[in-house]
Amino acid sequence: MKPTRLILSASAALALTACGTAENPSPPFGVEWGEEMREAQQQAKAPAIATPTPTPAPDPQVVQAREELGDKLEAIGEEFGGTLGIAVVDIDTGWSTGFNETALLPQQSVSKTWVTLTALTLAEKGLLNLDAPIRVSRDDLTLFHQPIRKEILRNGAVETTVGELIERAIQQSDNTANNAILQRVGGPRAVRAMLREQGLDGIRFGPGEKLMQAAIAGMEWDDSYSYENNFYDARDLVPDRVRKRAFEGYLADPVDGARPIAIARALAAIERGEVLSPRRAEEFLTIMSNTRSGPRRLKGGRSEGWVVSHKTGTGQFWNGQQSGYNDVGVLFAPDSSAYAVAVMIGVTKRSTIERMQMMQEVTRAVIAFHEALPEQGKS
Repeated sequence: MKPTRLILSASAALALTACGTAENPSPPFGVEWGEEMREAQQQAKAPAIATPTPTPAPDPQVVQAREELGDKLEAIGEEFGGTLGIAVVDIDTGWSTGFNETALLPQQSVSKTWVTLTALTLAEKGLLNLDAPIRVSRDDLTLFHQPIRKEILRNGAVETTVGELIERAIQQSDNTANNAILQRVGGPRAVRAMLREQGLDGIRFGPGEKLMQAAIAGMEWDDSYSYENNFYDARDLVPDRVRKRAFEGYLADPVDGARPIAIARALAAIERGEVLSPRRAEEFLTIMSNTRSGPRRLKGGRSEGWVVSHKTGTGQFWNGQQSGYNDVGVLFAPDSSAYAVAVMIGVTKRSTIERMQMMQEVTRAVIAFHEALPEQGKS
């Protein structure tokens, strides 16, 4: 077994202690984005990560299992409708399948994965100490989901470390924790540089939560939006025509967009130890296995003995629609086989229950595929 899979199945102790749940700018967004935004939009113009050459599978049982999984994902996608993308990668063989898997779809908080990955790659180069103290204060507050906010407002600041902020950002999807890491690693350009350096094509990284969320609502960011209900109050004053233009512009060309197959292949590369060292990849995926957000998304469809290391993403509502409702991760079978999965909804009016049920179906389909393989076709 690979080290990563050992720790996930055995729940071994982490080096980073786990804990609970922070170019075309003008017309669609009505905001002057500048050079950094143009750079972000250029990032996904390259094709998605090249498809690995699958291991030959002459066994008719393997061929049939693959066909059935592809058909099942197609059926799930057709039935759900909308702008849904699904990608599944068999990490050991490189074989992949999906539904609308090359579409460019909003990531929302899935992008926290790449901020953490940047921090971990810098740590491996000796350029970042994950245990060094860091102070997160009122000046670092962002918007939306940020559990650390209460602690900051109560105490004036939180004394912590980058390692602890990683756990908050991934496991709790804390926007402020994530933003503090982002600033420590060098901002959005550092994340984009990491993606390029690692060859993780087909994944964009936007300008950061504050600027992006304000733009999606047709506004320019103001620091006062981090307090009370100021963001929501200001958003309510935006004319519908402006909200519509900004919302639809974002969906048409998401500045934080990614292709489901690109995300699945990136996660597969991480699990295989191609991006991080095996030990660091082990830590990262174990942190993701303790994610508290989205327990009824991909994780809700797992069978006994399966472990799901995942990251969710959830966007803004407008006019009965939601921009981005996602879950991506690695599914580990009891026998240590692993599958990278990305399920991304660009925009939908479907109920939350329906979205979660669809994601659970994807997980069950992957498990059924694994169980249909002959023993020699498994890890």
